[in-house]
Amino acid sequence: MVALDRKKARPLKNILLGKRWLRHCACLIIGLLFVLYGSHYSARAQSPEVDPADTIRIETDLVDVNVSVISRDPARPPGNLSLKDFMVLENGAAQEIAFFASAETPFDLVLLLDLSGSTAHKLDLIKKSAQRFVEAVPATNRVAIVTFTSDVRVEAPLTSDRQILQQAIEKIRKPKGGTNFWDALRYVLESVLPHDLPNSQRRSAVVVMTDGVDNALPEVVGDGSQTTFEQLLGILRTSDAIVLPVYLDTEDREVKSKRIPATAYVWARQQLALLAGDSGNVVYPARELKDLEKVYQQVIDDLGTVYSLGYHPANKVRDGAWRTIAVQVPARPDLAIRARRGYFAR
Repeated sequence: MVALDRKKARPLKNILLGKRWLRHCACLIIGLLFVLYGSHYSARAQSPEVDPADTIRIETDLVDVNVSVISRDPARPPGNLSLKDFMVLENGAAQEIAFFASAETPFDLVLLLDLSGSTAHKLDLIKKSAQRFVEAVPATNRVAIVTFTSDVRVEAPLTSDRQILQQAIEKIRKPKGGTNFWDALRYVLESVLPHDLPNSQRRSAVVVMTDGVDNALPEVVGDGSQTTFEQLLGILRTSDAIVLPVYLDTEDREVKSKRIPATAYVWARQQLALLAGDSGNVVYPARELKDLEKVYQQVIDDLGTVYSLGYHPANKVRDGAWRTIAVQVPARPDLAIRARRGYFAR
């Protein structure tokens, strides 16, 4: 098991404007130059020009689009689609698809479990539903189990060995601490999922069970995540991973106990919807813990209908403008398509 190490950054001004500068007056000009550089660097670091969500990095112009395909007609399942079935439009203009992964391409799946105070009272049900999730995931997929409170713990790294996963789940014990949801999801996206595999081998997805209430939200007691929600959203939108939030409704009990204000749940639901929407997905509601098994099965079924596409925009200008994305399957009007809505071209 691995615990997330939260380090405190040393302020830059303590380095550049320290005691040594004051003691060495003979180096005043050099010191001033460093101060000017430090001020410029600090201003840039605090600038609001940080890439917003859905920003395409300069290093690559490949736009990744995960597409969920759902049949509007239960009597006519989607079947297996191929690259030629899809059409991608950017600002209304057709794009050439450069990358395609079928719905049968295996996933690296992370099951991220919120074990904070609002959910920890029924740990046995959480563990039981997690074990059912592992059993239901197709054998070609690798799975990791990660839990979080104010810390993140990797209970089992990505593996195809179901016995290792089941044993890791069984060993989970009741934790202590608040809820650093944003830090936990960031850690999974950056440190648990692989980043060095060719896209054609595997795809990445995070199934996160949580009520979404980070202690960093207004009026919620506790320090909460160091990562802001805006930063998390930006990281997700530059990732090729899919996030599927399973919203566990803990509002009635927590609000009645006055531990968490109702406004925090409003924020949490909105944020979960943003995370899901930017992955081309929806939030899966679970009113009670006993509903998790059924919801997990729906998540697994929906992942079986996800295709991954990629294209190099015909418009090469990186002007920072918002560009809409529309994915179509022209020959199958009976299919409903869910995909990311667009991106900022930077």
